[in-house]
Amino acid sequence: MITRHQVALMQLSSLGLLTPPSSEPSKSDVLQTIRRMGILQIDTINVVNRSPYLVLWSRIGNYDPFWVEKTHEEGKLFEYWAHANCFIPMEDYPLFRRKMLERATHWWQVSEWVNNHQEMIEFVTATITEKGPQKSSDFPKRSGVNNGWWDWKDEKIALDMLWTRGDLMIPYRKNFQRYYDLRGNVITHIPDEEIPSLQKVNEFLVEKTIQILGATRLNWIADYYRLKKNEVQKSTQSLMDKQKIFTIDSKDFPEGILVHKENLGLMDQAINGYLKPEYTTILSPFDPLIWDRKRTRELFDFDFSLESYLPKPKRKYGYFSLPILHNGQLIGRMDPKAHRKEKIFEIKSLHFESLFVPDEYFLDQFAKSLRSFANWHQTPKILFPENFDNQLKKNLISNQ
Repeated sequence: MITRHQVALMQLSSLGLLTPPSSEPSKSDVLQTIRRMGILQIDTINVVNRSPYLVLWSRIGNYDPFWVEKTHEEGKLFEYWAHANCFIPMEDYPLFRRKMLERATHWWQVSEWVNNHQEMIEFVTATITEKGPQKSSDFPKRSGVNNGWWDWKDEKIALDMLWTRGDLMIPYRKNFQRYYDLRGNVITHIPDEEIPSLQKVNEFLVEKTIQILGATRLNWIADYYRLKKNEVQKSTQSLMDKQKIFTIDSKDFPEGILVHKENLGLMDQAINGYLKPEYTTILSPFDPLIWDRKRTRELFDFDFSLESYLPKPKRKYGYFSLPILHNGQLIGRMDPKAHRKEKIFEIKSLHFESLFVPDEYFLDQFAKSLRSFANWHQTPKILFPENFDNQLKKNLISNQ
């Protein structure tokens, strides 16, 4: 019998958020951490460091974000659609190559657009063939017509369509800008004949999700790699038949909790009280612990949504509020902004959950995390909102 709290502890442990980093970060931690999570979602909002960098900071501490670009450029990561647009370990490329070959991504009507824009497709492909890797801005906008794709120029759309099809890859980024190249110039050692079937790919991703999460409800699985529910049900039954996963009784989740055989030892630790959450940190809105908002509510009783796309009067917590994790609980959120030129880290607002009462221990731990966060942004001076807790402010000021 497993409880909701024990499932939460298993997810925190599996996703690297149960305890603080045990050592100073190194470049190898970047790839190791992405492998642990399976994927690292990419987002461009940069009021603080962009989300993929922040997700890694929450787990490995004050590292150099350039390590991500370097790891990508070295061919150890590739970009493709997974939960969303993600960095993915290169060893998983065959799984997503099958999705490319089957046109199994559900994001855009790729085939229809490509068929209707053959001249543009040929122009973009010929340019890259002649000149090598290109970024979108290397193509001047030739049409003044708003095409409805966020007013993207056709060249930009063509690049992303060809990338989604698998004809192009993104071998590296510079200043976060994608560079596109022909697939054959990036991947030469994985022939399509050796790519597993779509059924095997789906089963592998379901199994991988259950391992990554540590413990999960059936209805939490599909969201991780954005699989179809019927694919998840078929694959789950197959994995159960093969005794790779097991259903564990739970008083909080009547249908039971799924645990991979490799995580049974972790489950025993959780049930017997050996998993101790001892970490206070700040999370990205796109952290895999919380990106499934339904799972976040059901597991942590934390109602979270990203408000950056809402009009300002409708925002409750702020433009880019970041959840605060404290000893296994999501206890609040803050809305920050890094003023990099001025070296100022501004906290626009801070909100705690209604049942959470900040004590001296929390204030001390959060102060350390916040100072580390600000220093990582190279914005060591912290500005506080008027409603900021006086004791927290005192702790921070005394240690700046």
